[in-house]
Amino acid sequence: MSKKVSLFYRKRISGFNSIEEIFDGLHSQMAKKINVEKVEAPHSTLSLRAVISNLKFLRNNKSQINHITGHINYAALVTGRNTLLTVHDIKSTFSNNIIKNFFLMIFLYWLPALIVRYITVISNQTKDEVIKYVPFAKHKIKVIHNPINPALSFVQKDFNASCPKILCVGTKENKNLESIFKAIDGLPCELIVIGVLSKTQKGLISKYNISSKNYYDLNYLEVIEKYIECDILCFPSTYEGFGMPIIEAQAVGRPVITSNFGAMKEVASDSACLVDPFSIAEIRNGLEYIIDNAEYRNCLIESGLKNIKRFHQEVIVHEYLSVYKLIDEQIK
Repeated sequence: MSKKVSLFYRKRISGFNSIEEIFDGLHSQMAKKINVEKVEAPHSTLSLRAVISNLKFLRNNKSQINHITGHINYAALVTGRNTLLTVHDIKSTFSNNIIKNFFLMIFLYWLPALIVRYITVISNQTKDEVIKYVPFAKHKIKVIHNPINPALSFVQKDFNASCPKILCVGTKENKNLESIFKAIDGLPCELIVIGVLSKTQKGLISKYNISSKNYYDLNYLEVIEKYIECDILCFPSTYEGFGMPIIEAQAVGRPVITSNFGAMKEVASDSACLVDPFSIAEIRNGLEYIIDNAEYRNCLIESGLKNIKRFHQEVIVHEYLSVYKLIDEQIK
């Protein structure tokens, strides 16, 4: 393919760069195969002035094929038909303000969906959401999962069955920490939490007398160290667009307990201990079974290492290049 591709990024914000980190890795691999460049929007807000400035900048930097990598979906207004839009999730866009939600739906989803040639989503969970809110774009949608970071690799660790280190990644409401705290009440373990804990969450840790360590503002290498340090990833989330911690923990060889529905089940498949995240008893039983059953634990580790192969960077790059090729073939 001879045509140039521009990857359009939202403005980077400290501590809010997960999409950019994913596409930085993909870009480095794509650059070995095609002519591709990264273009970062100059502004991060949705103020009228910022949006107009971003649109002018992006219009001046568009290529023959354009890929909006996330969040600045409105860039499609200037990139035109030969554009691929990646949607990571829709749910996080909306608030309790109906009028604002209606405006955002039109500006960030309906209009871009009408314009672009293809839409990629990172999971079938997100696909279902997009179809629900933008049903007329169903024929444009393709699922391309997020890739595993190649910096992650298997690290052998002797499992501490007497007092395992249980890792929790994220502290937002959907991460279900309150249920985890209740589930490990009285269980000999050490909880490692990545993310800023709320006052309520800190109070529950104290209430249940949980041995814990809390880390935040970590760089990615520091996050990897926490995966290596832990014995189990506990990730019974109530909602995810994808669920990256699942495959990150599996890549370093740690057993995972996660939710039995949505993107979590899709990403983990049969390689994790799947539980009902709304059942404290199921979370507790799952953890105890992993801790007490070495054979099951090793089975989870082995199946996890097999599972992550479908998320390898080269696999995902190939899938995106296939979409670019489709756009290339349709350009008149």
